Amino acid sequence: MGKVDQEKNGKLHSFLIRTLSAAVLIGIAFAAIIPGGIPLIVVNYILALIGTMEVMRLVGTHKTVLAVLTYISETCLYCLIYFNQKQFLIPLIMLYLLALFVVMVVHYPKFEATKVFVTFGALIYVGLGLSFLYQTRMQVESGKFIVWLIFIGSSVSDTGAYLTGMLLGRHKAFPKLSPKKSVEGCIGGILFSVAFGIGYNLLLHYRFGVNFLHLWQIALICAIASVCAQTGDLAASAIKRFFDIKDYGKLIPGHGGIMDRFDSIIFVSPLVYYLASAFSGALITK
Repeated sequence: MGKVDQEKNGKLHSFLIRTLSAAVLIGIAFAAIIPGGIPLIVVNYILALIGTMEVMRLVGTHKTVLAVLTYISETCLYCLIYFNQKQFLIPLIMLYLLALFVVMVVHYPKFEATKVFVTFGALIYVGLGLSFLYQTRMQVESGKFIVWLIFIGSSVSDTGAYLTGMLLGRHKAFPKLSPKKSVEGCIGGILFSVAFGIGYNLLLHYRFGVNFLHLWQIALICAIASVCAQTGDLAASAIKRFFDIKDYGKLIPGHGGIMDRFDSIIFVSPLVYYLASAFSGALITK
């Protein structure tokens, strides 16, 4: 077998592994999001824990007392969200930050300030950010329909940007950070997201008689979500470049770690939650 054939087989194998992993992730997503409730909060919580650990691993605090405090705080955070007691989130976060500083002082100079702040940021960035997936599904009016806009604004946007960039890409958007991303691809991602969002809305309206938001609201959410998704993806790339790593982990074959797969969803979920809440007029309890 020649070198060219080996390269083709290698690419095919990687594609199949990546596709199979994606199919498994989609299956888990449907199994958790459609019923919502306990299945979703459990899956959301596990994803957040792993993602938080991947970020802490960048600075080597994932096996320290700082990690223990983080996991305890993250568990409390998800309990508060599940029981809809979000008025206690800020006190929890401030107590967590204080606990980190106490550890830094007691164990000085073992934990540098940078490591402490990255650890704190991991809980906010990953733990709190990902929690809006559950919050959108369960605590926003018509959440069982709106929650899918998160994936339209992230995954569909990513696919649209890739295809558009591959076919029409001419102008580099971020040559130093992501040489393969083009201006055309970024625009294509937004257009794909808006088009799928409108199509999703029309399908529910004409096929099932479901109306949860106005068409212009869907288009606006998907457009802004696409921008946030691309920003989240680029931010994750910048972080990996700063720490000189290729992937956050190897948990998902063909994709990397949780952060490699959910980096854009972390940014998109809060946006969809707050915009949908504003458009729908009110939050509802669990």
